[in-house]
Amino acid sequence: MNQMLVAVFDTEMAAFEALSTLRELHKQGSISLYASAVVVKDKAGRVRVKQEAEYGPAGTALGLLTGSILGILGGPAGLAAGASLGGITGFLFDLDKIVVGATLLDDTSKTLTAGKAAVLAEVQESWTSLVDERLRKQGGTVFRQFRVDVVEDQLVREGIALEASLRGLRDELSHAMAQDRAAIQRDIDQTKARLKATQDQAIARLDQARAEMDARVTALRDQAKAASERARERIAKRIADAKTDFGLRSKKLNQAWALTKEALAA
Repeated sequence: MNQMLVAVFDTEMAAFEALSTLRELHKQGSISLYASAVVVKDKAGRVRVKQEAEYGPAGTALGLLTGSILGILGGPAGLAAGASLGGITGFLFDLDKIVVGATLLDDTSKTLTAGKAAVLAEVQESWTSLVDERLRKQGGTVFRQFRVDVVEDQLVREGIALEASLRGLRDELSHAMAQDRAAIQRDIDQTKARLKATQDQAIARLDQARAEMDARVTALRDQAKAASERARERIAKRIADAKTDFGLRSKKLNQAWALTKEALAA
């Protein structure tokens, strides 16, 4: 499973050296590096991006993590800078979706003090000790968090709850007194609108999940071309894991879509 990694260093130079280390491990096939960035906190406490990757579909979560660190650690100026990374609009909801969680942000905020720099990365590793040992030898303090997508379960729960609410409102309407019918109908219309929004979100999320999976598989296949035989075996497993993960996510999203469709058609 993919992990969000933050490694904090005393200097900007050390952070860039650590990024080179991650890239070298990627080249060897020891890890798969999907996206990365380097941020620096200056003496005045402003957090700035010194280098960012072309995130694309495979690096969406890393873009959100970078934007959230800029916003939370950099204050208003950081929020303005972070907006360009595509992570601030809908920021709180996206944190819920991808679980760029409070623990990782709290660890980073406590460690990334004035004058320090950090490497941010979304990686897939066969084991963590290899990266930990390399980055700690370079003076890094390393934090990780699994990237866990929870929006699929959330959409299924919302679909179930809204369908039950709509069913109850329709029953109320069928037995309501004349003076109450308009108010109940307004509630029905609002619930239908929420169901439609949930349905649209399930479709959009499915498209995004497919794009992310395709991008990861393409990146992994490109990585495998120059890898050793042993590394290619690891990469093949990562490709299989990416496809399995997409299968699980798409099953839930299709369930959410079907729930809302049936409720709206009833």
